[in-house]
Amino acid sequence: MENPAISNSYARNPQRTAQAAIGLALAILIAGGWLGLHFYAIFVFELNWSNIPAALGIALVQCWLSVGVFIISHDAMHGSLVPGWKRLNGAIGGALLFLYAGFGWRKMREAHFDHHRHSGTEGDPDFDADNPTSFWRWYGTFLKRYFGWQSLLYVHVVVGIYWLVVGVPMAQIVLVFGLPAIGSSLQLFYFGTFRPHRHGGVAFEDRHNARSDDFPVLLSLATCFHFGYHAEHHRSPQTPWWGLPRYRRSAQLIRK
Repeated sequence: MENPAISNSYARNPQRTAQAAIGLALAILIAGGWLGLHFYAIFVFELNWSNIPAALGIALVQCWLSVGVFIISHDAMHGSLVPGWKRLNGAIGGALLFLYAGFGWRKMREAHFDHHRHSGTEGDPDFDADNPTSFWRWYGTFLKRYFGWQSLLYVHVVVGIYWLVVGVPMAQIVLVFGLPAIGSSLQLFYFGTFRPHRHGGVAFEDRHNARSDDFPVLLSLATCFHFGYHAEHHRSPQTPWWGLPRYRRSAQLIRK
């Protein structure tokens, strides 16, 4: 059980309080934008031939926001979303993971901690030891491990309600709901798993078997909410996603 005295001491720490305030504000902006755009795309927007470019634009933005929602949940797993408040991290992270793809909080959290403990080895649930250089085979393994019957049921129920009850055309559902969901999984896998942990190319520097992209900050934000600074994340998992560029700069200055 969480110790209230510990939580309160964390809450009184100015640095942790500032981190929680920034993290929650960004979470509200990203998750709120994601939910707002989704409801607009499903319940207000009406797809026709003339506005297909707008639908594709919605899908592109929604894909990026979906990545952000998952990264917020990931920070909650590490307790870096709201430092010192385990239950609040769990409530926010669990709710967003479920809305994202029907994922279970405990299962995903335990698997992610296994990833950190056994990064880039056979014990790593995110790693495909049989296909350490093959994007598509590794991605297929990744989906099989995480996208179980609960997620399939969740997606089918949501699509069924939108199509059969609300009356949203299937083409619209595919464009503004299905396409962003699939696209975000590819984006997260490529920038957050495959590129950092694949074999070949630049050698790994330490036991974390992870490397980082040398992207400028804006490109890093656009690709995967700084999750491409992956070696830094493994070395400092308590650093929130928005703090990774600063941590990376500090680490580079120390090495110099």
